[in-house]
Amino acid sequence: MTDAQLTTRDIAIRCVRMMAEGSLADFETFIHPDAVNRESRAEPAAARGRGPRAFHAGALWLRAAYCDMGWTIDEGVTEGDLVVLHTTMSGRHTGTFVTYDENARPSGAFPATGKSFSVTQTHWCRIADGQLIEHWANRDDLGQALQLGWVPPTPRYILRSGAFRSRALFSSECRKPKRK
Repeated sequence: MTDAQLTTRDIAIRCVRMMAEGSLADFETFIHPDAVNRESRAEPAAARGRGPRAFHAGALWLRAAYCDMGWTIDEGVTEGDLVVLHTTMSGRHTGTFVTYDENARPSGAFPATGKSFSVTQTHWCRIADGQLIEHWANRDDLGQALQLGWVPPTPRYILRSGAFRSRALFSSECRKPKRK
């Protein structure tokens, strides 16, 4: 099937799966230049914009924390330009997962546990002109946190998380341009 023959459902599935291993060129093919990700409010600054580069930055953020990451498509429903995918995301926590506040500053850091996880998610994708133009999701973050050992945290893990958050804050401050 060529890209011109893809259905809106096929495009939505490809966009979700690109998060695991898609290149910037893949994102430029399937993500509209004005696309918005409603979930980017907890992501790094580079992922908060619009279009393929912002979506790719979101993918790189996830890939930095999780390896063997992927999505199984359990069900999909299409109505007009809207596609809803019920998925199972799985992966292994091999890098620090950093969360961000409303100002895109690190608000939390979860050091790698090496543990695997598998959680359900729904992804809502609006498709226009053969590209994703809007995305939002519902995720089982508590289930993921339980599987990865973030909740309930051990005293040792709390200390490690604080140290990793401090490093993330310092690192983000060091990358800011100097004001004159």
